Amino acid sequence: MRSWRIIGVLLLCLVLAGTAACAGGDGDEVSWHETEVVLGDLTDSISASGIIGVSNEVNLTFGSGGKVDKLYVEEGDEVTKDDVLARLDTGPLELALTQAQAALAQAEYNLEKTEDPYTKKEIRDAKHDVYDAEDYLDYTKAMLSQAYLGGDPIVISQWEAEVYLAQINLDIAEDILDAMESDPDDDEIEILEMQVETAERALAEAQKQLDEATITAPFDGLVAGVYVEEEDIISVAIPILYLINPSSMELNAEVDEIDIPDVKPGQGAIIEVDALPDEQFDGEVTSVGSLPIVEAGLVIYEVKISFDTPEGSELKVGMSATTDIIIHQKSDVLLVPERAITQDNQGNDKVLVKIDDDIEERSVVVGISDDYQTEITSGLEEGDVVVWQTKAKATESGGFF
Repeated sequence: MRSWRIIGVLLLCLVLAGTAACAGGDGDEVSWHETEVVLGDLTDSISASGIIGVSNEVNLTFGSGGKVDKLYVEEGDEVTKDDVLARLDTGPLELALTQAQAALAQAEYNLEKTEDPYTKKEIRDAKHDVYDAEDYLDYTKAMLSQAYLGGDPIVISQWEAEVYLAQINLDIAEDILDAMESDPDDDEIEILEMQVETAERALAEAQKQLDEATITAPFDGLVAGVYVEEEDIISVAIPILYLINPSSMELNAEVDEIDIPDVKPGQGAIIEVDALPDEQFDGEVTSVGSLPIVEAGLVIYEVKISFDTPEGSELKVGMSATTDIIIHQKSDVLLVPERAITQDNQGNDKVLVKIDDDIEERSVVVGISDDYQTEITSGLEEGDVVVWQTKAKATESGGFF
């Protein structure tokens, strides 16, 4: 009987108007509401805010120091990829390149002369000298033999001297040929090879510095900053120009530590800019920060969201913006209000369903939620009517809040 009394009270409240007030047992005002279960689209998102930046930016520098010869652009100029933007005075760099080329040529010559110091003709001539010395030695020996037969001591003495000198000449010729045909000293060759490698690196560096004495645009963009003037003397790595691509921007959003586990690269996002309330931009999460940022005791993480800027948009770098990062998105799902869902003693989700003049409790399985609408994956059908109650506490003056 108790359950029917409850149903009777519920029906009475519903009959009174669907949102009519009924008095609770504790003096609170209880309002009952009802709605149909419908099919619809549902988006589960995380809100964040941040500052607009650019996803494609670069500080352009020269590869070496020197005097700025030419600046071909001014701040605010639009440029196309490979446009020449600035150039150094290349006179000293060209001289350095010439000196490096000469140093390499000398090192290569020294190595070549050490590895192969004699020409083929010189070696061939040395061999002929040996052959001639051998022939002459044979000749002097033959003449000495004849002198022995003649018996003249003076003639014998003369040819003995000639044989001796011929032998010395042959020894010298053979030593020269052996020296010309011997392998060069390995240690000396290694040193000379290192000298060649060093000269090659010096030449490559000189060529690199000359090539980098001209700055060209790496992409289509806008010159957002010019940091030098013509005739300035600069050192290496000094920023010369700041180039951005305003057609591709990004929001540097700050996401609370509670929400960051659900944020992943590739998720979609909807961006609204405070200064441009009539515009909305579709973006995509490109990176999720790994290191925390602590501000006023709050732990947040930086999330970068890239988006394209429509032509003619007044969007500027540095503007404040908010975003809804889409965590889940579903179409044609059963939807009920979040507040219509309660839990039983075991923590299972349930709703109250109106069937004709009766109300019954029904277990349901929920899916995603946007904190207002919740997906029902099991337990309800389209067209079912769910009911729920809200309470307003009575005040001492007789009103409710």
